[in-house]
Amino acid sequence: MSILQAQGLSKKFGGLDAVSELSFAVEAKEIFAIIGPNGAGKTTTLNMISGLIKPSAGKLKLNGQEISIKDSAERCHLGLGRAFQVVQPFPEMTVEENVLVGALFGKSGVSEATGRKLAQEVLKQTGLLALKDTPAEELTLLQEKRLEIARALATQPKVLLLDEVMAGLRPGEARQAVELVKNIRNKGVTIVFIEHVMPVVRDLADRVMVMDYGKKLAEGSYQQVTNNPQVIEAYLGAEE
Repeated sequence: MSILQAQGLSKKFGGLDAVSELSFAVEAKEIFAIIGPNGAGKTTTLNMISGLIKPSAGKLKLNGQEISIKDSAERCHLGLGRAFQVVQPFPEMTVEENVLVGALFGKSGVSEATGRKLAQEVLKQTGLLALKDTPAEELTLLQEKRLEIARALATQPKVLLLDEVMAGLRPGEARQAVELVKNIRNKGVTIVFIEHVMPVVRDLADRVMVMDYGKKLAEGSYQQVTNNPQVIEAYLGAEE
């Protein structure tokens, strides 16, 4: 059974169809990539999935449960986490305190003791344990990216949405981030991510969905979509 389903998902901004009749399904423990040119509707899609904006039409299901009218907090409690492209830490709080926020508010009824234990586990998983007492404002970009992911992981998601988390990273740093995402999936978390760096997509994705002008252009393995003439014309060819 698919863990995340979108059926006829659409979003209008005024007279603009940012996303139109988009349908796809993501399987449990899958790494699912969404790619496409700028303005294709990728981030709008993620915003609708996470509850930041409401779809104009269509349905979303998480674990078979309709979530289209639920807000972001309710979706988080049901197991939907998100890390953003532009990192948003609480700068004056320590790394551990930032992650603790996710642990305490990601699920209802989590005690501080349980939250701190969970935060420690996530910090270890993301390679941030040695920096737990460091103010977030003192972190490097790579460390901030890890913190953004760590805070989302602390909400105990079943599905984790990643919006261009490799942006701004050097090649060596991107490789480290790829290994982190693989490790997260190996612990049972389903990943849905947006990315422009094609080697990252190649190394991570089990399946790839290509969007263009708000619609699904193609879907399949990395090899299938990158050999698709329509994808080459609309996206890959434009980058050459």
